[in-house]
Amino acid sequence: MLRTDLQKLSQAKLDDALFLCQAGRYSNAYYLAGYSVELGLKACASRQIFKHQIPDKAFVNGILTHDFPKLVNLAGLKSKLKKAQDEDRAFSANWAITAEWSPDARYVMTEATSAEGLLTAVGDPDHGVLKWIKTHW
Repeated sequence: MLRTDLQKLSQAKLDDALFLCQAGRYSNAYYLAGYSVELGLKACASRQIFKHQIPDKAFVNGILTHDFPKLVNLAGLKSKLKKAQDEDRAFSANWAITAEWSPDARYVMTEATSAEGLLTAVGDPDHGVLKWIKTHW
């Protein structure tokens, strides 16, 4: 899969999440908002793979994770994330909300407050997690 495909999918999942939330489908909106972040981080991590180079096996296995801190680390963004959190309290709060997401959310009924909170944390145009991710993909 190409990095540009991951980027497009990331944005599409957030767009779909917003649409679902407006339709009152909060559980699926919550799940897709988190999935948007996962795909965005995978787009960032894909920058570590170079043409004509076999990637490290641990990296390839690691990129299959759904764990945001591990994906941040694989993408080489750990120190940049820390810096962004230290410099921007709103972003830090948005990251904290986003970091609570898990792919197990697909098995949980989510209420409006949680879905709207995650959508705001991810999609905030000034301090959102996806905005930050896009600066690194």
